[in-house]
Amino acid sequence: MTGYDYDLFVIGAGSGGVRAARIAASHGARVAVAEAFRVGGTCVIRGCVPKKLYVLASRFRDEFEDAKGFGWSLDEPSFEWGELVAAKEKEITRLERIYAENLARAGVAIIGQRAVVDGPHAVRLADGRHISAGKILIATGGAPTSVDIPGMELALTSNEIFDLPEFPRRLLVIGSGYIAVEFAAIFARLGASVVMSFRADLPLRGFDHDLRRLLAEALAQSGVAMLPGVTPKSLRRAPGGLTVEFANGQSGEFDAALAATGRAPATAGLGLVAAGVRLQKNGAVCVDSFSRTSVESIFAVGDVTDRINLTPVAIREGHAFADTQFGGREVKVDYDLVPSAVFTTPEIGTVGCSEEEALRRYGELAVYETSFRPMKATLSGRAERVFMKLLVDCASERVVGAHILGPEAGEMAQLIAISMKMRAKKSDFDAAMALHPTMAEELVTMRNPSRLVKAPGEQGK
Repeated sequence: MTGYDYDLFVIGAGSGGVRAARIAASHGARVAVAEAFRVGGTCVIRGCVPKKLYVLASRFRDEFEDAKGFGWSLDEPSFEWGELVAAKEKEITRLERIYAENLARAGVAIIGQRAVVDGPHAVRLADGRHISAGKILIATGGAPTSVDIPGMELALTSNEIFDLPEFPRRLLVIGSGYIAVEFAAIFARLGASVVMSFRADLPLRGFDHDLRRLLAEALAQSGVAMLPGVTPKSLRRAPGGLTVEFANGQSGEFDAALAATGRAPATAGLGLVAAGVRLQKNGAVCVDSFSRTSVESIFAVGDVTDRINLTPVAIREGHAFADTQFGGREVKVDYDLVPSAVFTTPEIGTVGCSEEEALRRYGELAVYETSFRPMKATLSGRAERVFMKLLVDCASERVVGAHILGPEAGEMAQLIAISMKMRAKKSDFDAAMALHPTMAEELVTMRNPSRLVKAPGEQGK
């Protein structure tokens, strides 16, 4: 690959791009990364990391209340939004520095400006410089999308809501996906009056129906007002905030509105089409199983490809790309049984098929489920319940879906993913000794199915 300025030029210093750059450099490649914003990408700067910090902050309200049931006497606690924002910024700045240091230590050049593709082996920087590269990797991630209604430009996105100068006492959340439910839960527990407005009948489309129903109930119990099937018709400025007109004729006054209606691949203006890179209708880069685009020298990983839009997936894709292109071995990413978590309160952890998907795929299922009060709630008096559900394919007896709603659900889902990846059967779960007293022990003590279900085409067989 001699004759080029770099063997690899990465556009985007998020999780996938950083991992690809570091691993490629470890294989001896000359690598540069261009990033127009901050090193670390969405996850570190304005996604997973700050979100989880705010989730943890929001849960202290419950902790203070619950402590009384365990004999603790506490003065009236108070919350200071500005202190949380400052503490968050300090931590992500620390992480950003670590990311940059790791890149520099690996020998990767960091270019702090926007870059666009200018041909199969060329990029153009914002300052006008042209750089040549043997291979180009697109790792620009995604960006928030919005709906086309009057005044929607007045709404915040997940990019801005972390750094509001003042805490919004009245917050409208538009949407019902991950971002919507997580921020609704966060702000409700931090003391805001929260309303969720969304098209569907339940939040979290695509998740197991029982999880969707139970989360909606839990959010309502925490004070989040739900407007299912109701969407905003317009937003306009009002003294001290926003006036929102809804499609059902209602209206409301809010300090702020969060547009959480989805994200789209960030490919606009990157010069990809002119370079011959094929895109999907939503702007996602079309790639094969080795992250190759329609141009031999251009590749893409992470959310910009719209495969599975999770940080660990982007990291795995970036690593696999670098090993394949610079490490001398072909590596494909396995997208089966990817665990995921929704960091609401209560939390969701899930691996594998929803019940609806499992029925379509396997035809006949044994459903094991349980619901119980966590031990902490017996003294705190909190009206809280844990829900667990295992889906077992009747033909193979494999566990094909695991769904948890409750404290530390994400932690449990990560560990269940290991056994499911090893194609564990229900009998393997049964053979595991329970660890008492824990919530997770329920996963190995559900001996009898709560029900057997068949897909419509399987009825009567």
